[in-house]
Order: sequence, then C-alpha cells, then structure tokens
Amino acid sequence: MTIFDSLDLLGTAAFAISGALFAINKRMDPFGVFIIAFVTAVGGGTIRDMLIGRSPVTWMGDLTYIYVIFIAVVLAIIFRKKISYLSKSLFLFDTIGLGIFTIIGTEIGIQNNLHPIISISLGMITATFGGVIRDTLSNEIPLIFHKEIYATACIIGSVTYLALNKFNINQDVIHILTTLIVIAVRLIAVRFKLQLPTFYSKPKVSK
Repeated sequence: MTIFDSLDLLGTAAFAISGALFAINKRMDPFGVFIIAFVTAVGGGTIRDMLIGRSPVTWMGDLTYIYVIFIAVVLAIIFRKKISYLSKSLFLFDTIGLGIFTIIGTEIGIQNNLHPIISISLGMITATFGGVIRDTLSNEIPLIFHKEIYATACIIGSVTYLALNKFNINQDVIHILTTLIVIAVRLIAVRFKLQLPTFYSKPKVSK
C-alpha cells in the first residue's frame, strides 16, 4: 500500500468520524448516523469520479472503504461520551479529511492529464462536496457557502501541490506537506477568525 492509498483511507476515516459526530449532534438514530457518515466520507469522491467518467466509482470497486467507514462510525458511537468537546472533535476530523482529500482529488486530476485548473477544482470538489451533501441532508446551509476560509484552504493546498510537482521532490513528501498546508490554513483561519468578505448590505429603513 502506497502513502497515497494510506492517506485516502485515513481521509475516509476522518470524514466518516466527522459525519458521525455531526449526526450524533443532530440526535439521529444509528441508521441516520451511518448514512450521514457515509455520504460525508465518499460523497465528494463519488462526484469527482462521475465527473471524470470513472466507473465504477472508487468505493464501489473496493470494499475496504465500506469497512473503514463502518469501523469509524462504530468507534465514534462507542466513544462519543468520552469526547469532551464534541464540536471541537468534529472540527478536527473535518479539517484532517479536508486536507487529505484536497490533495487526493488534485492528484487524480493530474493522473488523468487534466488542466491544472480542473485538477484544482477536482481537489476542492473531493474535499468539500461530501460535507455539502451532509449539510443539505441535515437541512443546514453547507459550510462551503459560508464566509469561512474553507474552500480557499483547498485551493491554496492544490496550487502548492502543483507548484511543488515542478521540482524534483519525493512524491510522498509533497503529499504530506501539502496536506498539512491545507490543514494549517484552515486551523489558522478559524483560530484568528479570518473570513472572506460578503456582499450583503443592510436594507435602508424608510422613514
């Protein structure tokens, strides 16, 4: 198993735990917890594979992903009471998944000889659209549409990944380094409350 494969499974587990904790917060039953965890873990990758014409999509061709998701959900349920700060744990696992899947999606774009801009888009889709599906199913506004630094962190990581690929650097080092960059950007943005501007303006009150 390559570092690429290991990161893929780690990202799947991280997003599955993130989705499970999210569903637990919403007081869903076990079936609901599994479904939300599942779509969070594989939703972005499924959309990516459909866009590039990969058939069957990754998780359908390898049951390891199903096993990883199932184990992650069971662990999240069992240890939910031992997690002191559920919201912080949710954020942590979501951020780890975001970093890993960004680079995986970008790499798959490169492997399919797609334009760098398309590869960056695939990285962002892989990392964020599982969360979009999760939030939509839970009747929440998807996080990607908020003013938080979320998709922007993915773009920064993808661009860095493409830039480093121009140099003679070990591929495993590039994977790990750029994954950590995405995670770091996201953590710094939340820590210092960095946000993108919005275009909302309060309506004038007529006298």
